[in-house]
Amino acid sequence: MGIRLENVTKRFGNVVAVDNVNLEINEGELMVLLGPSGCGKTTTLRLIAGLERVTEGKIFLGDELVDDGGITHVRPKNRSVSMVFQSYALFPHLNVFGNIAFPARVNRRPRSEIKKRAHELAEMLEIEKLLHRKPDEISGGEAQRVALARALMLKPKLLLLDEPLANLDAKLRLSTRADLKRLHKEELKCTTVYVTHDQVEALSMADRVAVMKDGRILQVGTGDELSDRPRNTFVASFLGSPPMNMIDCTFDELNGRLDLGPFAIKVPKSWIEPLKGHRELIFGIRPGSITVHQEEGGIGFEVYVLEPLVEETILTLRREDVMIKTILPPDRRFRMGETAQVEFNLDKAYIFDRNTGEAIL
Repeated sequence: MGIRLENVTKRFGNVVAVDNVNLEINEGELMVLLGPSGCGKTTTLRLIAGLERVTEGKIFLGDELVDDGGITHVRPKNRSVSMVFQSYALFPHLNVFGNIAFPARVNRRPRSEIKKRAHELAEMLEIEKLLHRKPDEISGGEAQRVALARALMLKPKLLLLDEPLANLDAKLRLSTRADLKRLHKEELKCTTVYVTHDQVEALSMADRVAVMKDGRILQVGTGDELSDRPRNTFVASFLGSPPMNMIDCTFDELNGRLDLGPFAIKVPKSWIEPLKGHRELIFGIRPGSITVHQEEGGIGFEVYVLEPLVEETILTLRREDVMIKTILPPDRRFRMGETAQVEFNLDKAYIFDRNTGEAIL
């Protein structure tokens, strides 16, 4: 079952939580809504579920209009939708089997059917040994799997996941993320909308990602599309770790160069025409597209901060008031205060309009 949002707006009093959102999600797709806290992604999820009503616009599940902000409002229980909340919301007085079976019992399904389905889900999610335990007797990762099994009990056409891994530790989040992706592809095969503020989670799991800010969707695409062709500075800087370097600059059309304050960069000829008429710009480049070495021939920067990690080192470099980050390969060594020669790979650089934030190159 596909999903279509047409000009959807949701207001809470004077607060606009979702602002004129248009989004189409294909049947069987795993779509991630990605953005910072308060950007409207959870509200969008609740609108799809029917837990909130739209103020303006329309929501379609498949070909059915389920909410138009007026007379039409299909109740959540009639939308063939299941939702997993960040808190898991397990019933403390029921054991794992009882929690998983609860939706089917409410719908008065036959006992034999309930037992068979609950055990199938428990086996699929590797929690069959926990069926007699209470929620306070299992771990956070196990509770997350129980909540997912409960959501799948009635074989929904649409699965909604609201920050389901937020309460797990980093190692468990990594393994559960991989399990969820495998399950979606091999077992669930239902349309899934997944909300997160974690860009690694989003890019590693999604078929497509919708990046949200201030209640609006700024860009929708695959991870590669968002990374390689960001439409604006927000998308460009929100994706990537460390994030993209952004340096204010001006375009010197006469000399064909970008003036970045303490240094200038000669631009490729292919940039000249697109940049004509633009003066106040932002030069963007990802840390992995910056080469540093100790030999002469680059632009001199001071090594300001070293952040050694397991397989790489993140360098913060400074030249007067310009600060940039780059990733140092294992075979390179620098000390704080040392001068590093920097070269930018302009084939992988970006130019944005400083006033609008929109991408030019």
